[in-house]
Amino acid sequence: MLKIGVIGAGNLGESHIRLLKGISDFELVGFYDANQSYKDRISSQLNVHSFNNYEELIHHVDAVDIVKPSISHFDYAVNAIKKSKHVFIEKPVTNTVDEAKQLLQLAEEANVKVQVGHVERFNPAFKAALPYISNPKFIETHRMIKFDAKTADIAVVMDLMSHDLDIILSVVNSNIKSIKAKGVKVVGNTPDIVNAVVEFDNGCVANLTASRISLIDERISKFYQKDAHIKIDYLSQETSLFSLKENSKTEICVQKLKINKENAVKLELEEFASSIINDTAPKVGIHDGSLMLDAAFRVAEKLQFSGSLIQTN
Repeated sequence: MLKIGVIGAGNLGESHIRLLKGISDFELVGFYDANQSYKDRISSQLNVHSFNNYEELIHHVDAVDIVKPSISHFDYAVNAIKKSKHVFIEKPVTNTVDEAKQLLQLAEEANVKVQVGHVERFNPAFKAALPYISNPKFIETHRMIKFDAKTADIAVVMDLMSHDLDIILSVVNSNIKSIKAKGVKVVGNTPDIVNAVVEFDNGCVANLTASRISLIDERISKFYQKDAHIKIDYLSQETSLFSLKENSKTEICVQKLKINKENAVKLELEEFASSIINDTAPKVGIHDGSLMLDAAFRVAEKLQFSGSLIQTN
């Protein structure tokens, strides 16, 4: 059994702690967070040991799960890797592409597994669709979250659109040729709605939209390819195949795939354990995280902000 510790006990960190307690390949040794109120609450409610510093935690485990803001990912990961510990890092992998490249080199030298938390790769709806996705020509994604004043400054590109950028880069076997992007500031200090058009060398075009001020939650991708259209609903974990049927007339046939709905975060943590135990490369490694990070920065650089729609006196 692998001994693991969690660095970070915010909302997502708490979720990881709960899930790790139920994964048989892991023994959750404890967690660390600098926020004392988080430490006291999580330790009491979940009956999990809290460490006073992350160095002590790293010393007692085989692997660490880093669930902190990206600005601190590099330092935590470097400390763990240099002590030959395996690392799971929530996305984005690091704060800069250069840091990701350095991390990749360190991980290879230390011969440890490092997995990046691009959770939609493990969404059962995407996994079910993957065998049917072949050389898509056009991709359309919508990722919307309901407006909440508490999250009015969430980074739309890095926190929302990044999920879809990673999915697209994983299925389009081509380099990015060009990126166009626009953003609209409605209530926040940074764009609340972002649209990006990514063109690849092989001719595939992806149109991505992300918003933090939607009236509904929505996470949908559509892949258009020769004689077929695949729709993935990540939120409801449903996948539909639309294909052409030719007989006396051309018809569009719809098939809903049978999907066993599961917790995608649990699945990715189980994959992390499997890669360590079986000495295999994680399905989503540092290189994948670096590619997404580079694409996200390129989208952010291209953003052209329009004026706010809110009138002030």
